[in-house]
Amino acid sequence: MVVIPFFAVFSVHAQQKPTEYQVEATYLYNFSQFVVWPANSTAVADSFNICVLGQDPFGSTLKTILANETIGGKSAVAKQIPTAQEAVNCRVLFISSSESGRLKQILTTLGVASVLTVSDLPEFTQHGGMVQFLLVGDRVRFEVNLAAAERASLTLSSELLKVAINVRRTAPRGD
Repeated sequence: MVVIPFFAVFSVHAQQKPTEYQVEATYLYNFSQFVVWPANSTAVADSFNICVLGQDPFGSTLKTILANETIGGKSAVAKQIPTAQEAVNCRVLFISSSESGRLKQILTTLGVASVLTVSDLPEFTQHGGMVQFLLVGDRVRFEVNLAAAERASLTLSSELLKVAINVRRTAPRGD
């Protein structure tokens, strides 16, 4: 089994167990290493943007993890965005739980844009999101909606899929 070395960015001297959102922030960075975006991707920014839509649960953690990192030859940058329309300049988009009432609208706005959508909202992948964080015991895990990623022309590495606790291959259910 392949294990993503997601704790590598935390100090080896740290005595405390990382929080749920520290682990999720690290996953957001690591996911970018296991996804291939199409050459004609809608994200045209000079940087590799990992964005948060809604209330930011990560605090400074995501910015700290991305500091001095490059992804695909571009500087990795954490951004908080106020609207789904601004996500077209993002490669990875974390949709905060504060946006639960607007989830359907957000996913519709993104359409087939080549943006990896990630959230910890319940049933996120069933509603068309691509990666959903789940707490299993006291560990952060994730499941993948492969059909949603493929609709957005994203290619997810088999290494990433091996680590997921569930891989959905069906279209989102209607509400």
